Amino acid sequence: MTALILAATLSLPARATVVTVTKGFRHESIEVAERTISELAARTGYLTIQFARDDDDLARLFTPEALAETDIIFFLNTTGELPLPDRDAFLRWIENGGAFVGAHSASDTFHDFPAYLDMLGGEFDFHGDHIEVPVFVEDREHPATRFLSSPFTTLDEIYQFKRYDPSRVHLLLSLHADPDSGTPSSLPISWTRRQGEGRVFYTALGHRDDVWEAEWFRQHLLGGIAWALGVEEPQRRRAARF
Repeated sequence: MTALILAATLSLPARATVVTVTKGFRHESIEVAERTISELAARTGYLTIQFARDDDDLARLFTPEALAETDIIFFLNTTGELPLPDRDAFLRWIENGGAFVGAHSASDTFHDFPAYLDMLGGEFDFHGDHIEVPVFVEDREHPATRFLSSPFTTLDEIYQFKRYDPSRVHLLLSLHADPDSGTPSSLPISWTRRQGEGRVFYTALGHRDDVWEAEWFRQHLLGGIAWALGVEEPQRRRAARF
């Protein structure tokens, strides 16, 4: 199923599996994040959601048969080595046109599975203390960013990455200076990429409860989900600026 076919044939609501299983650090914001995604789904009628919260859910929802009935998978602050029944089948599902969204510590997941990290586009390396930073919009037309002012300011835990190659991603948001030293540099915050016929959206933001509760972040997620599915996001807010 190609992305073009998906865009033409997908009927909403899209069938979403939201994964919040953790095998490493567990973010306290996961409960708020789950509520945020549920509220977005209810508000827009855009998604039907099933949550994978434990190993049994993963075993049930990540079989090839279950994946065939899924439109989009969202790794929501996952960490560690998730016990998927067939992780290669999961990546093949994306390659064949599946939509994947990752938030924050989705890049702190599957450190022993390079193919996943290559699909995502980057691997979490380290972070400093929570800090208020100016975030620059690198694509003013993308549905995940076109409503944002550039720069806008947010307080969050800022990730730095390894296994990141800017030539392999389409950058949406970035910092223009190191968050701790202030040294000029380009630090990715959000990006998209194509994986075969599939679409991948990632945002490094989302450690804190207040980020998940912010309307701008909800629009950021909704636009990223829409792009990953190959459809126009609902309730587009042309006048909103954050």
